[in-house]
Amino acid sequence: MPLVYQQNINETTRLGVWHIAEAESFFLETVVLTGSITHPHKRLQHLAGRYLLTVLFEDFPLHLIEIADTRKPFIADETYHFSISHCGDYAAAIVSSNCRVGVDIEVVSDKTGRLKDKYLTDQEQSLFDDHTPVSASQFYTLMWSIKESMFKWYGLGAVDFKKHLEVKRLLFDANEFKANCNFNKDIPRELNIHGLHFNNNFLSWVLSRG
Repeated sequence: MPLVYQQNINETTRLGVWHIAEAESFFLETVVLTGSITHPHKRLQHLAGRYLLTVLFEDFPLHLIEIADTRKPFIADETYHFSISHCGDYAAAIVSSNCRVGVDIEVVSDKTGRLKDKYLTDQEQSLFDDHTPVSASQFYTLMWSIKESMFKWYGLGAVDFKKHLEVKRLLFDANEFKANCNFNKDIPRELNIHGLHFNNNFLSWVLSRG
């Protein structure tokens, strides 16, 4: 089973990363393909993400998933809050029965650095200095992933990544990191984003009550 990472964050919240090495037929034994995803690899990513939900919680009601106008999947009765992300050959998911959640996985890319002025303030860019234990391309990918996880946590769309999502502080410990952030849209919130750096990918996740 290619479950490469799993963490029981608390009694009601679980996180996992799946390395996609199976054929579609493996996932279709559990997941019903909905919509019209024509690209073979994107379809495989979609199936792996949904399948991972049932790995984290065996009773996860896949049949109750709906898609909001913002394209965020959700369960109307909020039996579970969940978020899914996929990149390359990995799918990530976080599921909670009582917390709002967001997750993002990104492969390190130079593109995030080229676009940094579109989603980072000057203050946020200054968090990268001579003491930062990652390269420039890793740093900008990490910052994008952090903001993506907050965006998915919010789930209602219409978010300005530069204006509404603020990274105040980054802390590193080996291949793990923590970011102290502010969400500055609607009712402002302080959020702590946690994450990992593995196999040239960054994984970020956030949860909060209410």
